[in-house]
Amino acid sequence: MTSPITNKQRPATNLRLRIRAFALKYRFRRIGLRNRILITFGFGALILSVVLATTTYSLTRSNLIAQREESSAKQANRSAQLLTTDLKTYPDNAQFSLSRIGADNPLLYYHGEWTPAIANFGPNLIPESLLKQVIEEKVSARIITRIGKDTVLIIGIPLTDINAQYFEFITFDHVGATLESLRLALLSAAAITTFVGLMLGLFAAQRAVRPLASAALAARAIADGRLDTRLEPTSDPDLKILTESFNEMAETMQKRVERDAQFASDVSHELRSPLMTLSASIEVMNGRRSELSDRSQAALDLLIADVARFQSLVEDLLEISRFDAGAIRLTRENLNLMEFVRQAVAVSSLPETNISCETDIEKIIIRGDRRRLARVIANLIDNARVHSDGTPSVVVSLAEEDAPVGHVWIAVEDDGQGLIESEMQRIFDRFTRGAMAGNRGTSEGAGLGLALVNEHVRLHGGRVWAQHRRDGEPGARFVVELSIESQS
Repeated sequence: MTSPITNKQRPATNLRLRIRAFALKYRFRRIGLRNRILITFGFGALILSVVLATTTYSLTRSNLIAQREESSAKQANRSAQLLTTDLKTYPDNAQFSLSRIGADNPLLYYHGEWTPAIANFGPNLIPESLLKQVIEEKVSARIITRIGKDTVLIIGIPLTDINAQYFEFITFDHVGATLESLRLALLSAAAITTFVGLMLGLFAAQRAVRPLASAALAARAIADGRLDTRLEPTSDPDLKILTESFNEMAETMQKRVERDAQFASDVSHELRSPLMTLSASIEVMNGRRSELSDRSQAALDLLIADVARFQSLVEDLLEISRFDAGAIRLTRENLNLMEFVRQAVAVSSLPETNISCETDIEKIIIRGDRRRLARVIANLIDNARVHSDGTPSVVVSLAEEDAPVGHVWIAVEDDGQGLIESEMQRIFDRFTRGAMAGNRGTSEGAGLGLALVNEHVRLHGGRVWAQHRRDGEPGARFVVELSIESQS
């Protein structure tokens, strides 16, 4: 049995839930491989340049300060020796002696008095610890401290021969200017290094993605029916695995599709012979129809309908097998659009289907295979007849503004129950009859008619899609889009 959440635990739980909801809501989209490689190179170059620049600056700064400190200490010792010698000769003129040694910022504690060369650096600026070491303990010492905004080295040297203490203030102005120039140079170098890293990343990304792009193009070609597409062999040991696996998969798929297509073709051919025998036998029986009883005549009608449906199914299977085998060859010719549509509707299962068109359509010429495009219109009318409660209609119009320029639409509309959203994406798949097929009171169709429509239109470089009727009435609308050859 779980223990209930206490009041103290509830805020923490709510906070975690809010954080999780925020993360799910505002999570970043997954970055592509090319951009990930580019970002990795750029970020790596930036980190490397920053680390190198920081290390170089720190080491250079330490070395410059150390060198400045050592040279200043030696100079201060020489100045202290000169001052000792001068004060032994002129013990009563400390200010004059300080000016003779050439130090920038000297300070002398002599006979209990402070004698500065300039007023900017006085005894009040010397830390107590340094004063104690030099004046009381009589040892040389130095310290780096901050005076205002400047970093200053203070060196203290006891002058035991004359009972005095010498101090000198050394600024790091030259070191600061050098470090500032070094900082700008390192920043420029870091920017250049990052840019070079990005360029290398771009080059590496293109090189890395190129095999994937080739594989994607090959996969798309296979999906379009070019089953003999293969990737070029490579000597790269990493890409070799991908290439060989892809080609092996494509080879296996091609053999399987060809085997299935051959099977369908063989079955269809084998079925045609008994179908022809059945058709001939039915014609004989139908010729002696008057000799049959009413019950036998009803059975004969059912047999005639089923054999006709069976013949249509076999023809569709043969046509599909030709598509799969790549044996379809179009016989293209120039067709007057409206004249062709009227002829195609006239030989369909509903020759009285209403046809409407725009004024400018009458002069449009398309180029295509007359028999296969007529089959497209006939199959769409058959589909509308099966799924419609009345007579379908055909509407021919120019493609709308959002469609490619120079195209025409042939739309077949029905007044049936319409399309189910979940079926609209797969309605042109083979053997797809829809979830409502069993509720229409008919067994017509095997789900190959729309698949053949899609294949025929695709061979003509067009496209076909299904949608709901635009006038708000129940029913479906199938649109075929074809290119316009010219206008006569």
